[in-house]
Amino acid sequence: MITLSILDQVPIPKGSNSYTALEQTRELALLAEQLGYHRYWFAEHHSTKGLASTAPEIMMAHIAASTSRIKVGSGGVLLPQYSPFKVAENFRQLEALHPNRIDLGVGRSPGGTAKTRLALTDGINKSLNEFPRQLTELSHYLTDSIPSGHDFTGIKAAPHTETPPALWLLGMGENSAEQAADLGIGYVFGHFIKPTRGKNTLNTYYERFQYTYYHPKPQAIIAIFVICGETDEHAEELARSQDLWLLRVEKGLDSRVPSVEEAKNHSYTKTELERIQNNRRRMVIGSPQTVKQQLHELSNRYQTEEFMVLTNIHSFEERKKSYERLARIYL
Repeated sequence: MITLSILDQVPIPKGSNSYTALEQTRELALLAEQLGYHRYWFAEHHSTKGLASTAPEIMMAHIAASTSRIKVGSGGVLLPQYSPFKVAENFRQLEALHPNRIDLGVGRSPGGTAKTRLALTDGINKSLNEFPRQLTELSHYLTDSIPSGHDFTGIKAAPHTETPPALWLLGMGENSAEQAADLGIGYVFGHFIKPTRGKNTLNTYYERFQYTYYHPKPQAIIAIFVICGETDEHAEELARSQDLWLLRVEKGLDSRVPSVEEAKNHSYTKTELERIQNNRRRMVIGSPQTVKQQLHELSNRYQTEEFMVLTNIHSFEERKKSYERLARIYL
């Protein structure tokens, strides 16, 4: 049985603004809970005018307080920039406010340009190579298991909670899969970024998984772009805005989501058309029947039943309808 969740970057369509996008996110989260989606996660992006989710912890607090059942989480906190202790306390605070509903997803991504990253770290040049240590320490803080002899032995993340937030690692390759497996935590594979590496990555995670407090068995989620239209043709029409948006994001251009009309009027080069075709491997686009078939194939390939969906198209109403059509297939 397929489980559906949502990863929200809070995309801002051209002609709109961050205020409206954030209001619509709350509306979408409420709809997701009503439709039966399992999780609602927020991304972390910085120094961009097209994505309004810069502080997932704040977004989580807002949405968790507005809903009652759906799990809320981060997809994910950019751990290399921060203190594992501070991240643990932020999420324990959320767990205390909303018990058994908090997911802590973390990633190794620098979060933007080198200059942006330095701004995040207050000018301290922190090495990404410290990430494995940070991830291990974060797990220790969440479970009150800092080993004796550690520099911070005796330090406990507050407030105390009966259960820790669920810890997940976001990744796109075998190295991250090994880290998640060795720590016994959940793993989210970014198919929407690196679709070609999924099978080997997930096999690595399943084969190396070590039982810990968090999970008795491996638990993997596939993050993927999905546009579910009334028909294949309708879905292709909606996808035009996401296609052009991705092209511009990859080039470091305007990250606001263009309209379908703007995408139709854009003069594409041969290279851009080739890139669009390549990017389609990161997505599932089609009618409910087509989407169901493709997700079923991916579920078999990855040996997992949970998909975390991104739908970054211009029209908010069409975005909602895509999630509604997807829910009618499975939920």
